[in-house]
Amino acid sequence: MATPSLSTSVPTAPGGRAPLSASDEARRVALVGMKRLALGLLLAMAVVFAVSFALQERYPWLEYVRAAAEGGMVGAIADWFAVTALFRYPMGLRIPHTNIIANRKDEIGESLGEFVESNFLSDAVVRGKLESIGISRRLGAWLVQPTNAERLTDELSHAGTGLLDLLSDDDIKDLLEGVAREHLLEPQWAPSLGRLGENLVLSGRHHAAVDLLVDKAQTWLQTHPEAFGTSVSTRLPRWVPGFVGEMVDDKAYREVLGFVATVQADPGHPLREAIDRYLAELMGDLQHDDTMIDRVEVLKRELVDNAKLREFAGDAWESVKQSLLGALADPASAVRTGITSTVLDVGGRLVRDASLGTRIDRWLADAAGYVLQKYRHEIAGVITETVERWDPAETTEKIELQVGKDLQFIRINGTVVGALAGLMIYSLAQGAVLLFGL
Repeated sequence: MATPSLSTSVPTAPGGRAPLSASDEARRVALVGMKRLALGLLLAMAVVFAVSFALQERYPWLEYVRAAAEGGMVGAIADWFAVTALFRYPMGLRIPHTNIIANRKDEIGESLGEFVESNFLSDAVVRGKLESIGISRRLGAWLVQPTNAERLTDELSHAGTGLLDLLSDDDIKDLLEGVAREHLLEPQWAPSLGRLGENLVLSGRHHAAVDLLVDKAQTWLQTHPEAFGTSVSTRLPRWVPGFVGEMVDDKAYREVLGFVATVQADPGHPLREAIDRYLAELMGDLQHDDTMIDRVEVLKRELVDNAKLREFAGDAWESVKQSLLGALADPASAVRTGITSTVLDVGGRLVRDASLGTRIDRWLADAAGYVLQKYRHEIAGVITETVERWDPAETTEKIELQVGKDLQFIRINGTVVGALAGLMIYSLAQGAVLLFGL
């Protein structure tokens, strides 16, 4: 009764397909073992049937054994057909409703996607799970551990380094140059400077700058009297005696020094008031005088042309990039130390502040609910699309390796149940014959 199609062969990776993983290879070995066991039971039933059938005339009790073996073979073959029909054509015959997985692979993938979408990606299921596990509390307990905080810092540093290496220097320079041109060069400088200066003058904040200039002037005059030199005496007639020139120079130096000291000591000095008036007029001209505005624009273009702006953008980016790379690579840098400290602080707050944790958990649940509401079908569609891309033979192999071993128990149980059913049916028939004399 046994045929070659009842063999224990199972699909293995052909030359053009990737070899099986270690776990799949273990499943394949177990599947082969179970197939051999099921086939062995079928062959045993066939042998018992043949022997009992041949000897039942001599030994009548063997009729019961024959009936059991016959039922066992029927059950084994029927269940073999049912199990085989899931994965391939039994005996190579294209019988309808066989080779089900390969023929209906796409429908199975679609049904699996719908099942996951309906039962695992529902808002109630996901929200309930997120609220029950307390993500913020667990995350805080993990982050508050120094080793974990340092590990996270390492990962963030590696990610930051990778991102900096991934960024195109030319693109960043173009971006910085564009931003600088849009926000620095294209707007007129004079009105902005005038408004800023006007606010400073009206609030009196420029007095500190004036005080600083006066202090610097006095200090410089005191420490460099020779710089004043003969700047006055050289302008006197040549017939004036030299000692008179020296006296004039000394007198002029002392007068200038005294004048600066007076300005320094008197907040209401006329010079200070004159400076205030000058600055106020200058700030007004910067805002409203077209001639002044044009002069500032000319100065701006002379100071910052396209080449200088490009060079500035390049230098700024290179400086920032090298500083960040160095800081991220140095475990003792202020950047990495700050990241670790921040992580520990966040972890501590999550552990101590229950209300904060509750808000974060609620926010995560709301965010997950929003994502599921918007993209639930697309997420589940990944399963459908993935199964659709699978090769039918490979799909069959994957599924058979996962569940084939358990399905072989159907064949074994079918053999045992078939034998018991055959024995029971034959026994009932014989009992009826004896009881009713049929």
